[in-house]
Amino acid sequence: MEKPVVLLAEELSPATIEALGPDFEIRQTDGADRSQLLAAIADVDAILVRSATKVDAEAIAAAKKLKIIARAGVGLDNVDIKAATQAGVMVVNAPTSNIISAAELTVGHILGLARNIPAANASLKGGEWKRSKYTGAELYEKKIGIIGLGRIGALIAARMQAFETQILAYDPYVTSARAAQLGVQLVSLDELLEQSDFITIHMPKTPETVGMIGADAFEKMKDTAYVVNVARGGLIDESDLYDALKGGKIAGAAIDVFVNEPSTDLPFFELDNVVVTPHLGASTAEAQEKAGISVAKSVRLALAGELVPDAVNVAGGVIAPDVRPGIPLMEKLGRIFTALTHDSVTQIDVEVAGEIAELDVKALELAALKGVFRDVVSEQVSYVNAPVLAEQRGINTRLITTIESEEYRNVLTIRGALSDGSQISVSGTLTGPKQIQKIVAINGYEVEMPISEHVIVFLYEDRPGVIGTLGRLLGEHDVNIAGMQVARNEDSKQALAVLTVDSALPQDLLDQLTVEIGAVVAREVDLQD
Repeated sequence: MEKPVVLLAEELSPATIEALGPDFEIRQTDGADRSQLLAAIADVDAILVRSATKVDAEAIAAAKKLKIIARAGVGLDNVDIKAATQAGVMVVNAPTSNIISAAELTVGHILGLARNIPAANASLKGGEWKRSKYTGAELYEKKIGIIGLGRIGALIAARMQAFETQILAYDPYVTSARAAQLGVQLVSLDELLEQSDFITIHMPKTPETVGMIGADAFEKMKDTAYVVNVARGGLIDESDLYDALKGGKIAGAAIDVFVNEPSTDLPFFELDNVVVTPHLGASTAEAQEKAGISVAKSVRLALAGELVPDAVNVAGGVIAPDVRPGIPLMEKLGRIFTALTHDSVTQIDVEVAGEIAELDVKALELAALKGVFRDVVSEQVSYVNAPVLAEQRGINTRLITTIESEEYRNVLTIRGALSDGSQISVSGTLTGPKQIQKIVAINGYEVEMPISEHVIVFLYEDRPGVIGTLGRLLGEHDVNIAGMQVARNEDSKQALAVLTVDSALPQDLLDQLTVEIGAVVAREVDLQD
């Protein structure tokens, strides 16, 4: 078998390649060179990028086999997530790879501002010895204001407590119990701005947070206060920052991120009371290595057909160990469901019954939809675009859970309403230490049949001789029956037969079987990958 192809569009650490392992063909290109990128991406299964490669709709359209875009870092400004989702391409990043590096840079900037380190360094190297000019301030007993008490904010709080500072924090989504656990005092944003000696912002960039620190905020700060932004460009209004620094409304600032990057000539760059760095938050060897290893692991999972915890365009998240074995079963049930349909589907209910219903089983809904669409659409179907395909076709979907399961520990069911008013359902379970995949019901008929690569379903008028006819005709054509289950409905006088066979049936043989037994429904499902 040919190895899946992984394209490295930028320079990544040797640890990244090592984490990918020997199961892939590794290629390299200069992703910043547009012509090189479009040519190189055409037949790859995965692409790994940093920030210089733009993976937009054009690049995604050119990549006919692409399954995953992996950004070895946090931001995804250079990836068209919407286009990727429409194409069924997973997008992953490394959301925790740089948190320590970003926290440490923030602390470094706070120390640099407090003790005038950058300015004193430049002065001395310029031939001046002016100790009195660069008299600084101790951090001891100062108030540190942290806007956004997420992972990075919490790390900064922990580190700044070592200086015996008082930590104030504003975060509307953090509970007082969590703040107390971190040794932080929760306050309103206005209180933080008014009381803090050093203010650092660690919020996501959204329409609500852009310009969050602007002229009004600077007016509320002490004239001895310093502000730091190592999070996202634009959280601090750059024009208002210049005015505040120039007018002495605050003592100084340290800025690592900018609205437009690269930026080399903003007006406040000329001021002595501002320290700027060229977006160094994640620029440590350790952060780069963590990011590369993290996305390499995600690529391995994605190309193995697994859900990926760090995927940004898949609603699934971390999958509990007890839920994971149900994913391939649910995909197969989805394919069987599709084979049984005879009209367009208007509603799909994914039902999970039993012990695992107490866990997060959203991944099973995604698996079911992936299976339902796999054999009926021309485009690649993945966990990413399966919900989009349902929405585009006007199919409503629901995930229904219950801990009640009478006959089996867990039962997974896909139930659908068709446009002619009829319903289709197929149920399965996993049994025994080896977690054997079984069909346990089809359209209300109870069976118990291990799933194999070739499954055949017949619905016919219940009468003697049908099973013999099936066995005879299949034997005459050298088709070996691996298993068979028959269930009857006394009210309708119909029977359902489920067979697993060792090889696929030619269409003319399936047609002959249908005629010979007078089948109302005759479907073969090829479940080979």
